[in-house]
Amino acid sequence: MTATAMQSNQPPFPGKWILGSLFLAGAVALNYGPTQHEGWVIVTLYTWLFLWYAVILYKSTPEQYPFYKGLAIVARFSLIAAIPNLSDDVYRFIWDGRLLVQGINPFDHLPREYMNMDPALFNRLNSPDYYTVYPPLAQLTFFVAAGLFPKSILGATIVLKSIHAALDTGTILLLERLGSSKRSVLLYALNPLIIIELTGNLHFEAGMLFFLALALWWLIQGKWYRSIWGWVGAIGAKLLPLMFLPFLVRRVRWYWFLLLGAGLLLLFAPLLNSWFFGHMGASLDLYFRKFEFNAGLYFLLRWVGKVLTGYNLILYLGPALALLVFSFIIRLAWSEKDEKVERLPVLWLAAISCYLLCSTTVHPWYLALPVFFSALTKYRFPIVWSALIPLTYLAYRQPEVHLPAWVSWLEYGIVTGYMLWEVYPSLISSRLQLK
Repeated sequence: MTATAMQSNQPPFPGKWILGSLFLAGAVALNYGPTQHEGWVIVTLYTWLFLWYAVILYKSTPEQYPFYKGLAIVARFSLIAAIPNLSDDVYRFIWDGRLLVQGINPFDHLPREYMNMDPALFNRLNSPDYYTVYPPLAQLTFFVAAGLFPKSILGATIVLKSIHAALDTGTILLLERLGSSKRSVLLYALNPLIIIELTGNLHFEAGMLFFLALALWWLIQGKWYRSIWGWVGAIGAKLLPLMFLPFLVRRVRWYWFLLLGAGLLLLFAPLLNSWFFGHMGASLDLYFRKFEFNAGLYFLLRWVGKVLTGYNLILYLGPALALLVFSFIIRLAWSEKDEKVERLPVLWLAAISCYLLCSTTVHPWYLALPVFFSALTKYRFPIVWSALIPLTYLAYRQPEVHLPAWVSWLEYGIVTGYMLWEVYPSLISSRLQLK
């Protein structure tokens, strides 16, 4: 896991307390200030944060590392006293939690079937006609929050944010254990997108990253069976880590996967019934066949399809691109010759990057995984991407969500260009070694 050592010969400028205060003020202003519809205000505050983020990374010294790590943790916990203002997903979290508190499986019923449970909360849901897609570990946090505050949205939100802040703090500490340099740890810990989206806006990538980091740490230590619990937690938080399992086929014994399956079955068991897979599958199918937002390759293919046929071909392009990603991952896992566990973050970064470039929907918090892997590798294009993707908040300025075309062209043009610039030397080196 490569990273550049922090420079120790640079004097602090303009001073860690000033830099920390400017950064923290931006994080608090963004979390407690604008609503989702104030796109330019959001972009401006994100720009402010990334400016001081870059200055801190460039000017910080090894001696200042404890201060800036502390700043990253304080920034997370400073956001817990407000209901998310840039995302309304929190209302679905609390809705699912209240169903669980009443002994109702949220996978069994559409919110509309229980709209009289809390009409005010129901009216805030962004997907009342879709079955929930949040896995059991996320549902557990919803249950805890709703159980502690059955009538208070703010109280439940504070519980959820506290859990997210604690999990993300754990990820920072695990990055240290995983051998990341101090600068690389700060690359993740102070990344504005990570702080705002995972704690501020309550996206459960915080749980997924913590357990994935824990699983990787145990794998590197050679504790293969203990790592299963990390994988169970990561998949129980979000289903995305499933795409990384093919890279373990040549690194673990076959019965490791049987034990992983047993662990997942144990975690999912309280919610499993005859409706579970059908309802979750229906919602996931809608994701690939209907939803489209801030896509890269898909938008390009959609434009070509409209020119040729006059129709939006998402019904075909979504599944086709998913198949393309699956094929890429299998091919990459099969062709990889280096079976060292330390090689996994690079492979996983390639897998998730392919997935996001081919996805029909890419929200800002989807970049949590690439940013995390960036802190474990030499590649920095995810950091560039995380600085550009806040532009997508411009899509919410109107009641009807509409992302200006120039945002996608600018975002993906810069990201793919920077990615190719970083990756190309490695590809050339690999080919020379093969010869």
